Amino acid sequence: MKRAVKIGLVFGHDTVAAAAAWCGAFWLRFNLDIPPQYLDDLFYSLVWVVPLQAAIFWHFGLFRGIWRFASLPDLQRIVIAAVCATIAIPVVHIFLRQDVILSRSILLIDPMLLVLMIGGSRIGFRIWKDRLRHLSNHPVLVLGTGGAAVSLLKELATSRTWRVVGLLDDDPSKKGRMILGKPVLGSLMELKKFSQRFGVAQAIIAMPGVDHAIRRNAVQACRNAGVEALTVPSFDDLINGRVRFSEIRHVELDDLLGRDPVSLDVVGLQQRFRGQVLMVTGAGGSIGSEICRQLARYAPQRLVFFELNEYALYQLEQEFRQKFPDIEIVPLIGDVKHRSRVEAALQRFKPAIVFHAAAYKHVPLMEADNAVEAVRNNVLGTAILATACQITAVQQFVQISTDKAVNPVNVMGASKRLAEMVCRGLQVIGPTSFKIVRFGNVLGSNGSVVPKFQEQIRTGGPVTVTHPDMTRFFMSIPEAVQLVLPTTLIGNGGEVFVLDMGEPVKVVELARELIRLSGFSEDDIPIIYSGLRPGEKMTEELFNQEEKLLKTRFERLRIAQTEVVDRVWVNQLLDWVGNLDDQDDPGLIKHQLFEWLQSDTHTAIRAIA
Repeated sequence: MKRAVKIGLVFGHDTVAAAAAWCGAFWLRFNLDIPPQYLDDLFYSLVWVVPLQAAIFWHFGLFRGIWRFASLPDLQRIVIAAVCATIAIPVVHIFLRQDVILSRSILLIDPMLLVLMIGGSRIGFRIWKDRLRHLSNHPVLVLGTGGAAVSLLKELATSRTWRVVGLLDDDPSKKGRMILGKPVLGSLMELKKFSQRFGVAQAIIAMPGVDHAIRRNAVQACRNAGVEALTVPSFDDLINGRVRFSEIRHVELDDLLGRDPVSLDVVGLQQRFRGQVLMVTGAGGSIGSEICRQLARYAPQRLVFFELNEYALYQLEQEFRQKFPDIEIVPLIGDVKHRSRVEAALQRFKPAIVFHAAAYKHVPLMEADNAVEAVRNNVLGTAILATACQITAVQQFVQISTDKAVNPVNVMGASKRLAEMVCRGLQVIGPTSFKIVRFGNVLGSNGSVVPKFQEQIRTGGPVTVTHPDMTRFFMSIPEAVQLVLPTTLIGNGGEVFVLDMGEPVKVVELARELIRLSGFSEDDIPIIYSGLRPGEKMTEELFNQEEKLLKTRFERLRIAQTEVVDRVWVNQLLDWVGNLDDQDDPGLIKHQLFEWLQSDTHTAIRAIA
């Protein structure tokens, strides 16, 4: 009923406009003074001209348009309807054989008045509604004038929340120019001045594809101006169509600490993964699940998820059923230490490439009472999986390693170092090409310090940092995985790939940044120092002094040139790991673990070129 009333009102408006336009055409034709002898022509013609035009308007559906969103397509439809009506009038006039004079000037003026009245009323209504809405919306400044800013302005044009009052950009040539009706006011350094002038409490950083240093400067400008920093979605989310520009969010740590977008060999990766069966161990973890997501972009035939944690596997399965319904997935519960389960999975599904992300990675937890399990899972589990890959002729085995494997001082790092050496030792024989990828901390991963800091901030603090001088390498999870996948395109096997993690970051500065991003200061959320935990180092390294870094065709991917590992030594190591007992003293196990690393019998003379 309500819709019928609206249609009736719109149709009535257009009919009245048609009558007014026809009268106006006569009026203008006779210089605003219609001679009495022509008034009869006006009235007689109105009887059939207006119904004719109304029927044409109905045919073109002018009543269907929503005035609140009137735009160029609506105006085009009005023009076409007016032109058709103008053509129809003389045809009907001849058919009716009326003794009425219709001059050509009237037929030219009438459609112009029709478009002005019918189209103008719609555009005027939209402007009026936009003015009312804008007066009630929050004023906001947009930082940046690139493609992302333009797309954001288009999407915010109908926003019920934001009203863009202007843009800021450090390019002086753009100052004073207009973008979609919004002025470029000045540079980012003038944010405070313009925020005070327009009463702005938020600024939107619309620069998803620029250097992270520029985004950090934009966030700092917001802090200096006392306005809340918001941002558009990440570049990766935008190019994959997962979100729109208008899905504005708060600035996150990834936006400030990440590196610049990675240039990938998309064609090469598509050729490598398309139509292939791929397997990921530890698929439910933070790294493993992101590997699965990024592999899904390249349309593999099947993805095999191998995961010990039932709930993590269930969550990943549900995510893929919803987001990637066209990709066949196989969720397998399994432990990499169970040889029969691993071999059965590989024999049945025959993956071309296995990404091994399953590992125990939490340093303090693995340091004492869990040392046996750390060695079993990280060393023996890797060996069982790698050997099974050789037996089933898997083409490539990509092991996810860590910077803690370099000059290790803890059980976790030492076990991951030995796992690297096992893979290099197995490379000597068999059809499988073993690749090892070594990188540092990833933001938001399981066991990362970031979720711990965020929880401490949510509960009101304090935030605990072990030491004021502790540094770590940090990278976002998607960035790290983006650099893992290209290792399948290069190398012959046995290489240790090292990711460019940028400069190390002080953990205390990371904590301060998180406090600021959460809207607090150190007066609100204090930072206290708790001392180094068992097994922790002050600094981490991505390669040691004996390893020489070699360039690859991927700018941010290097090879740590290292010595070949002797297969006899690998067998002796695995015998030792296999004979470990849960009752063994953790201190003795740790001592023996480092004895294996210090042994001189595990390396051959030649180096990998």
